[in-house]
Parts: sequence; C-alpha cells; structure tokens
Amino acid sequence: MSETAFYAKRILPPLVALQLGMIGLGLLITKVLNDTWPFTVEDGVNRYFAAHRTGPLNAVTWFFSFVGSTPVIIGVTAVAAFVLLRTLHSWREPIFLCAAVTAQAIVFFFTTLVIDRQRPQVHHLDNSPPTSSFPSGHTSAAFALYAGLALILAGLVRHTWAKWLCWLLVLVPVAVALSRLYRGMHHPSDVTASFINGALCITIMAAAILGRKRLSSTARTESSSPRPEYSGRRRRPA
Repeated sequence: MSETAFYAKRILPPLVALQLGMIGLGLLITKVLNDTWPFTVEDGVNRYFAAHRTGPLNAVTWFFSFVGSTPVIIGVTAVAAFVLLRTLHSWREPIFLCAAVTAQAIVFFFTTLVIDRQRPQVHHLDNSPPTSSFPSGHTSAAFALYAGLALILAGLVRHTWAKWLCWLLVLVPVAVALSRLYRGMHHPSDVTASFINGALCITIMAAAILGRKRLSSTARTESSSPRPEYSGRRRRPA
C-alpha cells in the first residue's frame, strides 16, 4: 500500500464521520433541543458576561480573541511547524500540527454552511464574521494548535512535571473560548462543540501520522535487534 493510500484510509473516513457528526450536533442543538435545558439558559450566560464588562477585561478578552483569529493561527502554526522541523529533523510532527489545524478549519467551514445560528442577543464587542455562530472557529483553531503542540512537546520530555508544563498550553484555547463568550460572539454550546471538533481532529491526525511514526520506529528496532544464531549441529544425548 502506498503512503498516499495509507494516509487517505486512516484520515478520510473518520474526518467525514466527524464532519457529519458536527452537522448533526448543530442541527440537534438548533432545531430539536433549542427549547430544552440547558440550551434555554445559554443566553443568560451571555447576558451575565455583558453585564459585568470592564475596561481591563475588555482588553484581556480582545487579546485572546485576537490570538484565536485566523491570521494569528496561521502565523503561529507556520512558525511552530518550522521550529519543529529544524529541531527534530522530522516531517511528521510539523505535518501533524498543520493537518490538525487544517482539518478543524475544514470541518468548521462546512458546518457553518449548513447550520445557520444567530449570535447571542447582546452587544457584540467584535465585528460579526459572515459565518454562523455554531461552532466557534476561534476556539476550535486555538485548541487544535495549542493542544496539538502540547501533545508533541509532552512526548519529547521525560519528567512528569515537564509534561504537565507542556499541557498548560491548553489554557490558551480555554481563554479564547471564555473571551468569545464574554465578547458576545458565541453561545456556550458553540464553544463546547468547538472543543470537540479540535480534540477529535487532533486524535485523528495523531493516530494517522504520529502513530505511523511509532509503528515505523518499533519495526526498525525489532529488525535491528540481534537474532540468536542457529547451529545446524544436533547435540548427542548423554
């Protein structure tokens, strides 16, 4: 089996399933469960944030909203992929990171074409993009990037405290999600769905790309290990 066929078989079916699942989740939230708790109290969360806005919080949430914007995500992904390539001398980690970010963007885009959800009925602190409120592109992109980067870095260090330090990067998409809620740009279920999108895109790409590296490393180790020599002489019974 060629490399292209291998990756297509490992990536396309689960990615299509994720795409259909996200669309199904969006339809379920907006068409079926929209009058059911907890979706009936979502606007209350946005109104709470809107009622407690302050100058410093406006500045902080603007920054993290900017961190999750498309130009910044593309720029940070490109820089991180370049640094990984130069330091690890391997294409798999950079390709994994770029693939995870790209996959979530594809799922996000096609989901917004089907799901037409209005943004929260509060004053918006950012200009509303032409896409639907469901899901949050800022949140899913930030999660795919920073959680994917944390996964790579945590696999490179040995000490437990260092691994936990790497996983602190996950706090970045959490801050992006809270900022999008605070600024009135998304419902809570929008950002929750985005965490699911980002996490599953990381899982799919890690299994296909990073998992392939582990299998190759294991095969090389087994092939290079010395095998016991066979002697054609039979031992005579005593």
